Amino acid sequence: MSGLRRSVADALTVGGYRIGWSVVRRLPERAAYGLFDRIADVAVARGSAARLRSNYATVRPDLADAALDALVREGMRSYLRYYCEAFRLPDLSAEDLVARVQVEGDAAVRAAIDEGAAAICFLGHLGNWDLAGAWGCVRLAPVVTVAERLEPEEVFDEFFEFRTSLGMTIFPLTGGVNVFAALREQARKPVIIPLLADRDLTSSGVEVDLCGHPARMAVGPAALALAERRPLFPVSIRHVRRGTGWGIVITFHPAVPVPESGTTRERVAAMTQACADAIGTTIREYPQDWHMLQRVFVADLDPDRLPAAELAE
Repeated sequence: MSGLRRSVADALTVGGYRIGWSVVRRLPERAAYGLFDRIADVAVARGSAARLRSNYATVRPDLADAALDALVREGMRSYLRYYCEAFRLPDLSAEDLVARVQVEGDAAVRAAIDEGAAAICFLGHLGNWDLAGAWGCVRLAPVVTVAERLEPEEVFDEFFEFRTSLGMTIFPLTGGVNVFAALREQARKPVIIPLLADRDLTSSGVEVDLCGHPARMAVGPAALALAERRPLFPVSIRHVRRGTGWGIVITFHPAVPVPESGTTRERVAAMTQACADAIGTTIREYPQDWHMLQRVFVADLDPDRLPAAELAE
């Protein structure tokens, strides 16, 4: 893309987000959800959900074409619902947050934080993790996490300011402090550290089995938990109907076992696999809430196993 075209595209992207922050939050809830449903349907009709469809076909090979089409439509609606809710989230009161969130399995997480140090969580791209984070700040403990740098930079800045306004402490994945060292320091405090890790954004991830297929995931949560001797909880989030709108269910799965032997890399890999097993169950049961529009499976990451059309994607 030429410099001029990129500048125009970046300006449109930033403008779109700013319209979202300012306009969507003023719409009645039902109208806002309806608008984003229509946007999702248009995106599917224009072929913008090809990667989502491929990922769904991998985790749900039992679905016939018509059922897979319906799942992709619901998945894209769930994905756009995340943005609809994110734009409106700053206006929610603490009472609103509590009303929109159901929680399962949080007793062990609370007990870990009560010890005076962190509970570390392995998240998948499921449901609405920003709503979950805002709820955590209000009802659980201070939230510390890492954010991928988005392009253009202005969009990253908007989301950074948005998340910090909700009470979260955010470390940029790149271009800032030594993230792992900063997280280690935070892990010695009574906080919750949720980290999105079902996609490897670096070259240091490990290969795991996800829903019966090799995939690459980030090692950060397991490495941090192992280094600081803190429990690691897989967490899954799914949308649930709430009147004319939506809420979420946050499920804290039991802390994964820590291997007693093996190298550090082997122990981290085993803990990451245990997390993949936990969230994989939710992905199979509620695939529409898995917002994975990028490559995650090894077969899609290996150029030697991709057709030419996929390489151009």
